Amino acid sequence: MKTNSFLLYGANGYTGELIARYAHQYNLQPILAGRRKEVIEPLANRLQLPYRIFDMNDEAALLAALKEVKVVVNAAGPFQFTAKQMIEACLQTGTHYLDINGDIAVFEMLKRFDDAAKKAGIMLLPGAGFDVVPTDCLALQLKKLLPDAVSLQLAFATLGGGLSHGTATTMVTKLGQGGATRKDGKIIRRPLGQKGMWVDFSAGSSGGLKKLFVMSIPWGDISTAYSSTAIPNIESYTGISRKVYYLLKLQFLFNWLLRTNLVRNYLKKKINRRPAGPSDAQRNKATSLVWGRATTATGKIATVRLSGPEGYTLTTLGTLIIVQKVLSGNFLPGYQTPASTYGENLVMEIPGVKREIIS
Repeated sequence: MKTNSFLLYGANGYTGELIARYAHQYNLQPILAGRRKEVIEPLANRLQLPYRIFDMNDEAALLAALKEVKVVVNAAGPFQFTAKQMIEACLQTGTHYLDINGDIAVFEMLKRFDDAAKKAGIMLLPGAGFDVVPTDCLALQLKKLLPDAVSLQLAFATLGGGLSHGTATTMVTKLGQGGATRKDGKIIRRPLGQKGMWVDFSAGSSGGLKKLFVMSIPWGDISTAYSSTAIPNIESYTGISRKVYYLLKLQFLFNWLLRTNLVRNYLKKKINRRPAGPSDAQRNKATSLVWGRATTATGKIATVRLSGPEGYTLTTLGTLIIVQKVLSGNFLPGYQTPASTYGENLVMEIPGVKREIIS
């Protein structure tokens, strides 16, 4: 077992391939893994990396692969179909689990494995990338600025860039399900885009940007930020055009249709005809913007803004930084979030990230 080796399942996906390509920058050697030899083998040959071919439902092959490593990165989404099987196998082999998930339901499901992971001495850390590393770090920093905060708002936007097949497909599987927020410590279903507001993302941005319009969405932080901060009321937002926002206000009329296999399969076919994700040139030009605000019961406010690389680049680098830490013995057993394990400054280890505390 090499000390710098980890298993990368779903290596042929857009983000998985980026992680494989950039791993050498962190002196890491991924073992590329997936179901389809016709895509995994050429990638492994091109990058001169070892590989394994197996279906995650093949328990014997999965256990054999996990026994070779101390850490697995699950990059095979949608994670509602892959996370549980992988974690159950990790508990048997004593392998630390990371993924790049952003689904509230998956985070909540994985929390139930906390005791088992502690007994096995392994860490379960989903959301090792753009969702949720930057927002989770902002959430914890805001909690430290205002320890008695009762509400938390987090927002993100991207200037440039685009979506990968995996992200777009995951979004399709959630069509028609509405949104979510956390109120008094409990996750509450809400209409998608129930709230909209203008946010000043100007820290670190170019071209004189001041404000962007954002709408409320069921982002992973509704789950993870609560684990990291225990702030009872949490809302998450993303940048969107106001025209689309007002159209989404009517989505409740069509939710029944959006949930049908006919519509979802049609959209998945359209996704598969598009490029796998943003090109290297697009990613290099794009910027991620993150904003957070905490408020106390007496109305005291703290705000933090952050800018950094495009989302998939940030996911790639954030994941590799965490893998490096775990392999060096820097981990906490049980279910964890990025900030609960590595603190609010984890995001600052990613090249190009800038942060500004407003109040």
